[in-house]
Amino acid sequence: MSPDISQKERQNDLTYDPNYYKYDQYGNNHMPSYAPVGLIAMKSAVEFSNIVNNFLVERRQEYVESEPDMVTSPGFLRDDYFVPVNTFRFSSGEGKAVVERTVRGHDLFIICDPTNYSVTYNIRGRVNHMSPDDHYQDLKRIILASSGKARRINVFMPYLYEGRQHRRNARESLDCAYMLEELDHLGVANFVTFDAHDDRVANAVPTFGFESVPSVYQVLKALNALYPEIIKDRSNLMIISPDEGAIARSMYYASVLGVPLGTFYKRRDYTTIKNGRNPIIAHEFLGESVKGKDVLIVDDMISSGESMLDLARQLKDRKANRIFCAATFGLFTDGTALFDKAFDEGYIDRVFCTNLIYREPQLLAAPWYVDVNMGKFVALLIDAINHNASLNSLTDPANKIRKLLSST
Repeated sequence: MSPDISQKERQNDLTYDPNYYKYDQYGNNHMPSYAPVGLIAMKSAVEFSNIVNNFLVERRQEYVESEPDMVTSPGFLRDDYFVPVNTFRFSSGEGKAVVERTVRGHDLFIICDPTNYSVTYNIRGRVNHMSPDDHYQDLKRIILASSGKARRINVFMPYLYEGRQHRRNARESLDCAYMLEELDHLGVANFVTFDAHDDRVANAVPTFGFESVPSVYQVLKALNALYPEIIKDRSNLMIISPDEGAIARSMYYASVLGVPLGTFYKRRDYTTIKNGRNPIIAHEFLGESVKGKDVLIVDDMISSGESMLDLARQLKDRKANRIFCAATFGLFTDGTALFDKAFDEGYIDRVFCTNLIYREPQLLAAPWYVDVNMGKFVALLIDAINHNASLNSLTDPANKIRKLLSST
């Protein structure tokens, strides 16, 4: 199965560079790969990994065809980059990981989705859905099974495990920071995530190869594909941050688009604790009038979605026009019923989320949901890391966004 991209789209793709392999940073012809690529798909990320693998196969094949005299490294061109692995559970619940093909000398890329609750296993005759903790344990088992054989181990974890538990406000565990320390000690060379809830958690491992990659360009590209008039004439567009934690991300959207920014802040009841947090009393708005404007609410994730829908209703009460929501990760932990109702009542128009994590079929079928494909982008990142090339042109989307805006 080939990636869902036509030849014309590939030629117009702003990340497609036909000279990528021709010269290294010193001007020498051909930048050799670090080692043969080995792609490991955890059970949590099989579907997404297939997209990545297929595009990587096609991308490299095209380079070889366009440059028949190019000298390639061993293992550079393959029909399939997957390394088969098996992670299974005994009836007691204990786990084990087996790498079923040699990885000696390989540049391993492990893709893991700790949010995928659809993966199950049997424990004492009962079916148990895998939690983020289960997925993380399986990831460590794969690393342990590969250590000492693979030349380098890289982990792609789009949704940062325990990313919301990144700082200590009281006597709390620092799960995310400890996870990064643990992977560092296990010998992981590069760790790539997307739109980390707070990427300052990387300070816990200052010598670790940590990358938090934004998805802003892919989201704007998807928005432009459905609503080109919004990107072409941005005089009626406004970016809204749902809270103070997302203000930096929203500021970036507003800056590259050249549109005004508004924000909500959460007024909480600090006298009580509910589900481990102080409950939100109200959302207060700061910013200029949204009357008659199209609004894009930007956040890193949609959990239950109640807060985002509350903001949408408040913005509609302030006479906002169309309301779009954009989040890297659509968790929808309470299902889609609330969003279905909000869409039917006209409070939201579209919700843009990436395919970096598992999405249940009901969500993919929703008329208000737009799936933003990140498979091609992840393949580009893997290809660049494998060649020890700079990631700046990929991780900094400013130039691509400017080209996107100028092309509309």
